Amino acid sequence: MTTAPAPRQSVARKALLSAFLLLACAGFVALGIWQIERLGWKRDLIARVDSRVHAAPVQAPARAQWPTINQQNDEYRHVQIVGQFDNTKETYVYASTELGAGYWVLTPLTTTDGETVLINRGFVPLDKKAPSTRLEGQITGPVTVTGLLRLSEPNGTLLRSNVPQDDRWYSRDVAAIASKWDLSNVAPYFIDADKSATGGTFPVGGLTQVKFPNSHLQYAITWFVMALMSLVFLWYLFRHSSK
Repeated sequence: MTTAPAPRQSVARKALLSAFLLLACAGFVALGIWQIERLGWKRDLIARVDSRVHAAPVQAPARAQWPTINQQNDEYRHVQIVGQFDNTKETYVYASTELGAGYWVLTPLTTTDGETVLINRGFVPLDKKAPSTRLEGQITGPVTVTGLLRLSEPNGTLLRSNVPQDDRWYSRDVAAIASKWDLSNVAPYFIDADKSATGGTFPVGGLTQVKFPNSHLQYAITWFVMALMSLVFLWYLFRHSSK
């Protein structure tokens, strides 16, 4: 029985390892460049959202505008709407805030044009879920609400799904909530009310967290370092081979 000479096997292994290191280096560089591109996108997003949040409120989109609403152009716009709350159809969405555990209180608001918009009136702690415990905040009659336009959060969270039939909500799913209460002519968005729009101690509005994690630069540096390490290993391999 004959076997291939050891040097030939060694050369083949080194060639395969070299090819792998080159591919790895190219992949790491591509990932680094992608993170740099994401960094630019994230900085633009933060600047755009910051300008919307602090802008003077504009009229909330009416029905004719609903089909064109999207995240890039509309989310976190500071808007204003006039209508009347239907306090008999509150929805309670589990929430964890700087004030502790409790619920977001979502209440339908109907405009004079017959349009319905869900208003996240704010946060209530666990012991204030029942409307009878916060009667001073149950606004009746015409009201002007200002707040941030938010897009629907369908289905639930990553770990928990909404269970409409049991009235258990973990996300602000506009379509599901509208179906639960048999609401019609409902906008595809909801509004996070400003603190000034709550009308009483509870619900507490103005708690929207407008924060976007921005670790793209760190990720880019990590990928570029990995690419450099691949080249160092490749250099060491050739240097060792030449001895």
